[in-house]
Amino acid sequence: MDIRKISIGPDYKGGAMHYLVGQKVLGDTNEIHLIKFDIEKQSIKIYIINEKAEVVLWKEFNSTIPISIEYNINI
Repeated sequence: MDIRKISIGPDYKGGAMHYLVGQKVLGDTNEIHLIKFDIEKQSIKIYIINEKAEVVLWKEFNSTIPISIEYNINI
């Protein structure tokens, strides 16, 4: 299943950081392209794409941080 959104932090509605596929980041120069779970490292990786269509790893969060995952459900 595709991950659509993740929220990082213990307080989902209050202080958590939210990352959504398609969200503009870094001063609107890049966009979140993919959010992926790395089974080997037990971590979440966020990849961004720039205006040159280059995809790069932007952030990685390990399993010691509270993470809420929202999947893309196509009904």
